[in-house]
Parts: sequence; C-alpha cells; structure tokens
Amino acid sequence: MLVEVDPAPHRYPDARSVRLGARSGRLTGHTAGLAPGFVQCNLVVLSERQAADFLRFCQRNPKPCPLIAVTEPGDPTVPDAGEGIDVRTDLPRFRVWQDGKLVDEPTDILRWWRDDLVAFLIGCSFTFEEALAVEGVGVRHLEGGGNVPMYRTTIPCRPAGPFAGPMVVSMRPMGAADAIRAIQITSRYPAVHGAPVHIGDPAAIGIADLARPDYGDPVEVRSGDIPVFWACGVTPQAVIAAANPSFAITHAPGSMLVTDVRNSRLAVP
Repeated sequence: MLVEVDPAPHRYPDARSVRLGARSGRLTGHTAGLAPGFVQCNLVVLSERQAADFLRFCQRNPKPCPLIAVTEPGDPTVPDAGEGIDVRTDLPRFRVWQDGKLVDEPTDILRWWRDDLVAFLIGCSFTFEEALAVEGVGVRHLEGGGNVPMYRTTIPCRPAGPFAGPMVVSMRPMGAADAIRAIQITSRYPAVHGAPVHIGDPAAIGIADLARPDYGDPVEVRSGDIPVFWACGVTPQAVIAAANPSFAITHAPGSMLVTDVRNSRLAVP
C-alpha cells in the first residue's frame, strides 16, 4: 500500500516541484492532480538486451503504451523531457521485478541501477485529466483526492518477443453527456492513450467488480453513471508478470514521472 507523506496538491504546482519532492523523499504516493498542465509518464526499465523487443511491443500496442521517450543504455537522464530529470530518483515510488515477481517497492532505484538499463517513458492518462477539468468534465478520483482505479482486462495485447499479456485500463465513471464530451476531448491526446477503449459493461472486458480494482483506489459509481475505460500505462506491469524477464523496474501504479513538457504540446487539432 502506498503512503503519501506530503500529498497537498498546492505544494506541487509544477513539474520540478514534484520531482524534487520525490527526490527528497517527501512525496512517496500518487501524482494524480499534481502539477496541472504538465505531462506525466509511466516508467519501464529493462536491460538493453530486452529493449528492442519491448520497443516493438510498444509500437504494436500504441493505445496502452504510447512512447514519449527512450533513454540511452545506462543514462538515467531524459533531456527532452525536462532539465535535470533523473529516472532513478524523480518518481515517488518504484517497483522492482525479478523473474516476473515483485521484489521491492523503493522510493529510489539508485542501488538497482546498472549500465545496461534502458528507460522507457510511456504516456499517462493523468495528462488529459487537466483538459477534462477545463471543459467541466468531473474526474471522480481527483474530487476524492485518490488514485485512479485500474483493472486487468481480457483484451489481449499484440505480442512482441517474450512480451505479451492483457491490457490494463483506467476507469472514470461519469454521466452520459460527460462521457460523450470525454471521448471528444481525449481523442485529441493520442500520445497519452487517446480515446477510451471501452464504455459501459465492465464484464464485457473481463472486469468482475468495479469496487475491487487491481491497482489504484476504488471510486464511487453513482446511479446513472457510465464507466468509461481508457488504455493504461500500467499494462507493461501485467505483461512483465506474464513474460518473466530476469529483471525490470517500473513506476508504482499512479506514481508518475512528471516532465517539463506542457500538456498542450501533445494535443492534436
């Protein structure tokens, strides 16, 4: 269970303040609602030997795995994403995997870092939540101060090498009019998952109980709400668990790398 040591959103008005909060150890929980206006990214770190296969996996599955950036082997910096970013320290919490098993959830990965590691930054739906809010579309988990609920589905990803498994989705319940507007808004952000992959009956994509998400926090689904599901950048974690690579690092669900890239740069006309 993640514990937010310093969760007040007003303390993290921009990307750099979030990264410094994570680097110092003050911020150890989710980043939903923090640094509005700045692009947030999921993280996957693999050995250089496995990087080509995972790159092909992302290319074949652009809805759950839209690539924002890929680092050079052994280099933890991402200059195109922000000055001074260090992927080893600048996320609130990480997950370390060995042979497909979760073995650690540290607040930095300095002791796990190696010269052959390649980091992949993958778009996150927290990015388009600012656009939803600006248009008056309510985002339930933000209203409650929680993390978005995420679920493993029966939607298969297209395999690449050893990487294969189910798509993970995030869910936001909303009324019918808001759901229509949300489709229109998020379709303009293909670099952060774009339009929803499913609307309505969760059982149709293998979700048995919305009150029991596989990751994140449950949210209230009110009478008249329609559950709306977007592809999610936690998908690689389900894939890693299925593929059993000898070593991998990811972000902890909801604990993102907040970049200096403005959300508006990712919007398409």
